[in-house]
Amino acid sequence: MVNGVSDTTHGITTGAVARRLGVSPTTVRSWDRRYGTGPAVRADGRHRRWSPADVAMLAEMCHLTASGVPPAEAARAARHVRARAGATAVAVTAAGSAEAPAARSAKAKGRAEPVESRVSPADEPSRRRHRAGPGGGLPLADVRQECRGLARAAVRLDGPALEELLQAVLDRYGLVAAWEEVMAPTLHAVGRKWESSDDRYVEVEHLLSWHVSTALRRAAATGRPTATSAAPVVLACVPAEQHSLPLEALAAGLAERGLPTRMFGAAVPAEALDAAVRRSGPAAVALWSQARSTANHSLARHIAATTFGVRGARTSPLVLLAGPGWLGRTPGPGMLRPAGLREALDSIARLYA
Repeated sequence: MVNGVSDTTHGITTGAVARRLGVSPTTVRSWDRRYGTGPAVRADGRHRRWSPADVAMLAEMCHLTASGVPPAEAARAARHVRARAGATAVAVTAAGSAEAPAARSAKAKGRAEPVESRVSPADEPSRRRHRAGPGGGLPLADVRQECRGLARAAVRLDGPALEELLQAVLDRYGLVAAWEEVMAPTLHAVGRKWESSDDRYVEVEHLLSWHVSTALRRAAATGRPTATSAAPVVLACVPAEQHSLPLEALAAGLAERGLPTRMFGAAVPAEALDAAVRRSGPAAVALWSQARSTANHSLARHIAATTFGVRGARTSPLVLLAGPGWLGRTPGPGMLRPAGLREALDSIARLYA
């Protein structure tokens, strides 16, 4: 019911259907614009009102995209579900007067429906997560089904499918969850496969990395700094470190929060990093190290001790030791070792609060 009116009669709002399915209203509207999965009928020709058949279509869309099906393909299948659901609703309405007396009696007594039937569509992704199919031969264990869809598309070298799947993941889960629960696990699986297969799958890793980078940069481009004159955040890999994708995820998250960044990318020489810090006067410096062999603790201490600003009010940046390469050592003064992307974003955001 909506305001005392049957859902079947007038439909429900976008917000209500999003809550029912466990996705954001933005995702529902995005699917409508991109893939034509909007309601069959709109109130006054403008406002979205979702009928039971429309909701069934979106539930199928959620199920298919969570299973790794590209969104455009999932939308085509989901629209067929709506057509079948609409036909079924007409048949049920016509047969409503023939409802069995026993069924009416059970309803009158308030008999509970089986527990299984009360599971909402929002619970479905987690229930299906452990029953996922193969990931294109990559070593994927207990991961979201989207990881397997990405893995299969990467092994097929299917660039368009990778682009669609990555955008759908960002739309559905948001940046942090998309990175930590889908993108990073899939990248790690590809890397492990490459390391254990005599340099096979290098092309798979390169293609997947390129599309992940593209998706992250597209996400970063949607955010605009709210205070362009504020001190930026410097993002750099330590010398000899080539893995810059985690920093791109951090840059996208900072852009999403309206915070200014300066991205210097992979393998930044110590002298260049020192010059960049002194010239930009950052509020924070994130140094990424993927392996202990690349972690440069003396460089981190040097950056943390760097001061800039007018005499009498000089300041130093907060240094974030980002990545597994820094594990095993206690951070020194002016340093912080975040446990993940969200913690890094929160720690930096507090500097601007």
